[in-house]
Amino acid sequence: MEAILARTCYPNFELLILDNQSRCEGTLRFLNEMKSTDSRVSVHRWDHPFNYSAINNFGVSLAKGEIIGLINNDIEPIGDEWLTEMVGQVRRPEIGCVGAKLYYPNDTIQHGGVILGIGGVAGHSHKYFSRHEYGYFSRLHLVQNLSAVTAACLLIRKSVFEEVAGLDAENLAVAFNDVDLCLKVREAGYRNLWTPYAELYHHESVSRGADNTLSKRRRAQREAEHMRARWGDLLDTDPAYNPNLTLAHEDFSLA
Repeated sequence: MEAILARTCYPNFELLILDNQSRCEGTLRFLNEMKSTDSRVSVHRWDHPFNYSAINNFGVSLAKGEIIGLINNDIEPIGDEWLTEMVGQVRRPEIGCVGAKLYYPNDTIQHGGVILGIGGVAGHSHKYFSRHEYGYFSRLHLVQNLSAVTAACLLIRKSVFEEVAGLDAENLAVAFNDVDLCLKVREAGYRNLWTPYAELYHHESVSRGADNTLSKRRRAQREAEHMRARWGDLLDTDPAYNPNLTLAHEDFSLA
């Protein structure tokens, strides 16, 4: 929150904090302080079990703006032009979802866009590449259309979000809801876009942890099976990915 408020030169935004059953007194005190000291900040309780899709659908219903930003609580802007860049792209009428260039804290790539089919459903483009590498045919330095981008930092016009019925809270509570959203947006006739000119750190899974329990793994398997049933062969024919490249890794190596 502090990083977004301090490192965002785009002036016209509201920051809705969706509090999913926080109990730590220090956290609750911090949230109260933030909303009382900055008029752009509001805090809204979601007093239900964790469901990423449902929480964000709830937030969108409260948002006043024409543009929605889905921003995870483990995202930290680097420069102050990130939102200006993303808003400039998402205002184009033909564009649906806009994604950002995300780094791990060690300055390797966490997200350079999403490639369908990797790992069975989808994976992140150029994962673990160095921050300054050019990537496959310089794609890490080029604005480009992609089939999907991560909702860890994603902009979309509210009208488009509502047109495709938002995120799937029934079938995709945790994983792949952003890929599903992007594919619904593409199916509706819009183009999804990734820009390297919006750079942020993503401290991935720092708040929720990894899917490392039996129940979490079973839930992840159910969500992967739903994506296969919903989108089928589209997951294996990404137009933004050469069919001669691997679906086992995220490094653009040969199959």
